[in-house]
Amino acid sequence: MMNAITIREVAALAGVSVATASRVLSGNPATSPASRARVASAAAELDFRPNAQARALRGARTNALGLLVSDVRNPFFADLAHTVEQAAILHGYVTLLGNANERADQQDRYLDTLISRRVDGIILAPVGAGSDSIRSLIAREIPTVFVDRTIAGMDVPSVTTDGTAGIRQAVEHLAAAGHTRIGYISGPQASSTGRDRFAAFTRSVVENGLSPDPALVYFGDYQAASGSAGVHALLGLRKPPTALLVADSLMAVGAIASLHDRGVRLGVDLAMVAFDDIEWFALLNPALSVISHSVADMGRTAVDLLLQVIDGGTPASVVLPSELIVRASSATTATAGTPATPPTAPTASHNSVRTH
Repeated sequence: MMNAITIREVAALAGVSVATASRVLSGNPATSPASRARVASAAAELDFRPNAQARALRGARTNALGLLVSDVRNPFFADLAHTVEQAAILHGYVTLLGNANERADQQDRYLDTLISRRVDGIILAPVGAGSDSIRSLIAREIPTVFVDRTIAGMDVPSVTTDGTAGIRQAVEHLAAAGHTRIGYISGPQASSTGRDRFAAFTRSVVENGLSPDPALVYFGDYQAASGSAGVHALLGLRKPPTALLVADSLMAVGAIASLHDRGVRLGVDLAMVAFDDIEWFALLNPALSVISHSVADMGRTAVDLLLQVIDGGTPASVVLPSELIVRASSATTATAGTPATPPTAPTASHNSVRTH
């Protein structure tokens, strides 16, 4: 009895990759006419018959979703994981959680494991600019949704936040209080959120008539230690900032710890605003001003998008809004070290600023 012809042999005869041959034979339209013609000719010449049992196995569902976050210690991603898990359960799915720890190699190890576990789909907050494992995930047509972050050039449904409005409001708020030297602790420029938030901050500084100063920007890595390092670098300047804007919650945690160690009083000696509204930020003394966006909406939307992809749909990406919530940590004026009254938020045509 002759051995069955494999798709690898069809691909070799057609002069295309196995992935391309697979897409052609499964009827995927994302292939060129030339490739479809070569694969069809090779399949006919070799009398190739796709294995129905294998197709059925590939199509079987496990009712498990993979969620891979960039750092589980980040309060934002911890909240996201909880929301995704609860939303998935409502739809009859369990969630397998992986933690990339802001490392591409650890991310790829988890991706390979999730793929081998045959999860029905993956929600991914990608680390870096794209890896072979992510490209393999897309090439295998495993249902995938990006959450919070995206990768340029990859056509994957995503749910993200437009941080522009919130960052603009934060800079306007600080500038209205007389702060002309606003320090910024940025996320890594290898991530879409790091780049987008830094660009929004830079634009907002110029829009408010302030002079951009590269010395006032510290590039962190979305981990607490870099928030602490950012405080050390910025407050060590000959002319330090009188206000800080921190690009995510975990770096804000490190920044607050470092300021406490230095005896710097938030809302009195230094104004501070952080991106991400973590529940306990409002319980600090003083309460922390934040740029808020809904992690609950992000998690539920990510699950909804993924389930649509699993069912064969092609949903559009979703962008959520952000807004500034003013609390006591940004109450100080630019005259550091003296009691200050909360500044009046500037009137603007942008999204409204909330105060707590």
